[in-house]
Amino acid sequence: MSTLTVLHVGFGVTTQDLGRPGTSDMGLGAAGAADRGSAALANRMVGNRPDAAVLEALLGSVTLRADAHVVAAVTGAPCPVSIERADGRVHGAAAYEVLALAPGDTVRVGLPTDRLRAYVAVRGGVAVGRVLGSRSWDTLARLGPAPLTVGDVLPVGDDADGWPVVDAVAPPMPTRAGSPVVLDVVPGPRDDWFTPAWQSVLTGQEYTVSADSDRVGVRTTAAGPLVRAVTRELPSEGVETGSLQVPPAGHPVLFLADHPVTGGYPVVAVLTPESVDRAAQLRPGDALRFRVVR
Repeated sequence: MSTLTVLHVGFGVTTQDLGRPGTSDMGLGAAGAADRGSAALANRMVGNRPDAAVLEALLGSVTLRADAHVVAAVTGAPCPVSIERADGRVHGAAAYEVLALAPGDTVRVGLPTDRLRAYVAVRGGVAVGRVLGSRSWDTLARLGPAPLTVGDVLPVGDDADGWPVVDAVAPPMPTRAGSPVVLDVVPGPRDDWFTPAWQSVLTGQEYTVSADSDRVGVRTTAAGPLVRAVTRELPSEGVETGSLQVPPAGHPVLFLADHPVTGGYPVVAVLTPESVDRAAQLRPGDALRFRVVR
């Protein structure tokens, strides 16, 4: 079996696939890749099935040695990529291109200039053991294959079903160049718990991503809070990925892949699937705006 050996881990690397939907009756969320579009693109580039497991690397910064011939690709955050051949020669490479690795080659993924999460796919998928049917690590439930550590040996599986894709591929989110990221939302199940002006408040100001953000959710701050019209307690109810839950301070928390299955604060709006991917790439301090779509 082909394998990859982990030589360096920076800010945290986990295995992720499409997650484990259908486990909410056990109190478990779906987990899975935070930026599903980037994970799917990485799998497509190496010719994998959509459910193949990839590596999700926070701020890139991971180094792997191929112990056999391996085809790989890096998507998501635009990280610098280099390949050191077994004989010491360094080969230039890049994110969003198909990488051919020979036995003994080392691929280094560096720090991106913007965005938060990079995805590394290998042809055949990362074949670590499944837990409840998924190879995803859930940071909230502490469930699934453990985050990578130096010295781990990752088996490469047989989840390929086509040829690698080598045509031109555009990154899923353009470089922001300092401008706010726009996230599309639809009105949520509890929008009537807020004053009629909630849409103008939500869309009429810029929000900042808080440092207290992770795979569970993106916390935001802004000058003006969303104001409740209904102030009584809300019994806990189910929440979905992309929900904008509004705690008492009035600033939305955007639920990502590892969110809890229930919440006790009203959900004013829900992100579109594409905007969930964009939200998963936000760094602390990034600016964002909301746009209500129907």
